Amino acid sequence: MDDSHRRFLQALMRIGIIDEPSVKQLYLLYCTTYNTNATSTFDDYIATINSNLEPMFIQIRKGMCEDSGRQYYALVSMVETDITRMASDYADPELEVFRKIMDLVVESETGSVYSTEILNLTSTVTKKSKKRETEQLLNRFVSDNWLIEKRGEYCLSTRFIIEMAQYIRIMYQDQVKDCHICRNIVFQSQICDNPSCGIKMHLPCVARFFRGTTEPHCPACKDIWPHEIPEIEEHLSESSK
Repeated sequence: MDDSHRRFLQALMRIGIIDEPSVKQLYLLYCTTYNTNATSTFDDYIATINSNLEPMFIQIRKGMCEDSGRQYYALVSMVETDITRMASDYADPELEVFRKIMDLVVESETGSVYSTEILNLTSTVTKKSKKRETEQLLNRFVSDNWLIEKRGEYCLSTRFIIEMAQYIRIMYQDQVKDCHICRNIVFQSQICDNPSCGIKMHLPCVARFFRGTTEPHCPACKDIWPHEIPEIEEHLSESSK
């Protein structure tokens, strides 16, 4: 691993999570600055860094924003598999609230939960809090990129899903599925109505898979796909920026 790899890693550590176009700009910048041979693929470049991080149980991982389809990269600890890694920023009662929010998201059909449902959590946690305090905590979760808020609904952020994938699979192994297309954990999705099938696909993955298809069929059971196909522009345009 040379100086370009080290500077790239430092930048990723500082930023925390970064989208694919931006991360590739960093790659080209540091390859040029340090005269590193940029003819090798970007994937090989990341693999070189990961091989050096392996003894420290750290890895650069790639994941997808469930809403936009944009790809992101984040630095992930392979040892810490619980949300206690957030303990340096949050007190135990606040982490308890976050776990409750996770439960609601996993149990929901849409992969999101309304703010009113979260505010009702104050009566179920060990340390009771006022509505205003819970609202302030929600704002912190959003500003720290653990949650995403959209029109009064909250969902798990791309950062959280990438960093906590192992924890999610352990805690919710019977409830959480992978997207049939990209094989990443999926919360916001469309589901095949066939009870013997029931595969899930991210909305951006649905848009990509059925692009140009006049009669979409489930890629697993071949039944007619029962849902309206999302607009390609809506979910894919951001990922091309």
